[in-house]
Parts: sequence; C-alpha cells; structure tokens
Amino acid sequence: MSWLAAHRELVLALVIALMVAAIGAYAPAFVQGTSLLGVLDDTALLFMLALGQMVVILTRGIDLSMAANLALTGMLVALVGQHGPDLPAIAYIALATLIGLGFGLGNGLLIGGLGIPPIVVTLGTLSIFRGMIVVIGGGDQVNASEMGRTFQVFPHETLLGLSSVFWIALAVAALMQLFLARTRTGRGIYAVGGNPTAARYCGLVLERYQVLVYAIAGGIAGLCGYLWVARYGVAYSEIASGFELTIIASCVIGGVSIGGGVGTVPGTLLGALFIGVIVNALPTMQVSPFWQMAIAGTAILAAVIINARAEAHPDKLILPEARRAAAGARG
Repeated sequence: MSWLAAHRELVLALVIALMVAAIGAYAPAFVQGTSLLGVLDDTALLFMLALGQMVVILTRGIDLSMAANLALTGMLVALVGQHGPDLPAIAYIALATLIGLGFGLGNGLLIGGLGIPPIVVTLGTLSIFRGMIVVIGGGDQVNASEMGRTFQVFPHETLLGLSSVFWIALAVAALMQLFLARTRTGRGIYAVGGNPTAARYCGLVLERYQVLVYAIAGGIAGLCGYLWVARYGVAYSEIASGFELTIIASCVIGGVSIGGGVGTVPGTLLGALFIGVIVNALPTMQVSPFWQMAIAGTAILAAVIINARAEAHPDKLILPEARRAAAGARG
C-alpha cells in the first residue's frame, strides 16, 4: 500500500488505460480517435472544476457551491449575451470569471474572516445561488436562439481535433501547476493544509490563504459557467445540479487528501479523466440509463476506497517537517 500511495498517479493512469482497453474490446467504436477526443472534450469542464476544488481541499476546506456558482454565473452571462449579442468572446470569458471570483471571494471572507466552517458556508451559498437563478431568470430559461452567435461560437471552435474548452482547461492546468509548484503562495497552500499550527508559527496567515483559494475556485467556476452555457446552448436553474459531488470525487480519486496538504495537478486531472471515461463509456456500451448512475457510482466508490487505504500521512504529524514546508513558503 505504501508503494501504491507513492505512485498513485502512475497506478491511476494504468487503471484508466486498462479500462479503456477493456471497454474497447466490448465496444470498438469507443477507442476510435474521434471518440477518445470526444471524451477529452466532454471532460474538459470537469478538469477545471476539479482543479479549483483541489486548491480548496488542500487547505482542509470544501466548496459545495461550485456547481451552483457555475449555474448562476452562466445565467447572468447568458442574460448579458441576450442583451449584448455583439460582445466578443473574451468579454464574456472575463465577465464570467470576475463574477464567479466575486462569489468565491464571498465564501472565502465568510470562512476566513468570520471563522464559519466551510461546509456550512458553501452549503448555504449553494442554496442562495440556486435560488438567485430562479429570481433573476424569472423562472424561465435562456435558450440558444436568445444568446447571440458570438456568445456560442467560441466553445465550439476546434484546434487539432479538440475544442477550445479543452485548450482552456489545459492552460488552467498548466497555470495551476506553476502556481502550486513554483510560487511561495502555492507552497504556502500546502503548508497551511499540511499543518496549520506549524504554518502559524512560521508566520503564514491561514485566513488569507482561505480567502485566496475560495476566490480561485469561484473564478474557475465562473469561467466554466460561461463555457457550459455557451456550449450546450441553454441556461436554467438546474444546470450542473449535483455536479459538486462529481467534482469532489475527481479530487479524491486523484489522490487529494480531504485532510489537507496532499494532492497534485496531474493526479486531479487523472481523477477527472477516470470519471469522464466511465460516464462516456456506459452509453456507448448500451447500458440502460437506470444502471448508468449505479455503475458509475460503484466505480467511483471503489476507487475512493482504494485511494483511502493507500493513503498514509504520518509525516503530517511531525511538526519539524511541517515547519520546513511552511518556511519554504515564506521563502
């Protein structure tokens, strides 16, 4: 189990490869090039959302409002597209990211500033965001015909057979990797989650990191809100309902510890890809919709159990090592 924990990304990649091969043996159409590229495209939004959730979990937090943030931001930007159909795509992207960041910042201020438990805050904002969609939209949905052409074109543009949504997800992943691995603030996120007491002794302000990570998660959720609505051509109150559990599962499957301080960008991406392969494979295998959720849930639960058994964190209890990590964050 210790070897498994040390090489979880490699093991997960092999599991995904074996899973794709097994599915391909049953349904050869699944392993065709266009089909596999479709899996990456369909999973691109989950890639980004899982990365946003990862930085929150690294600090021992949780954000249950990401999917609701996505839905509310998507509705707001769709309404902007309805009344300003000639705006360029970059304007919608920037606006959606800022709106989502604002919602995430509100979560962070409540959690870091007032000390309210993350699960309480984000469960509350989840309900608030969903309710606001109904109020703002007047109980109606915004359809593709009302959004304007430039609003919808961007997510469908392709490069090398992959949509612009995938390339944005790749850029987000690269930036997240650089941020966590190469900056003092990124290393500080790991230190804060690994041992908050040692981090405080080393001069790191936990509350600032909490505000930061929820703002990051909110910004990513907002960006995905525009991309989701523009891609699927509809904005309504139930967009991505329940998707927050899939986002969290992607992180846990990818080796992100709910206890904080442990997790990587490649592992999180593989966790999301694991779920993406399952979700895309079941319809191809002509599995009844009544069984699809049960099978997907069972596979996710099995992966989570394996990951939990492989996980061991005795080093997190060793104060000197945690202090060294925090000292590295201070530079």
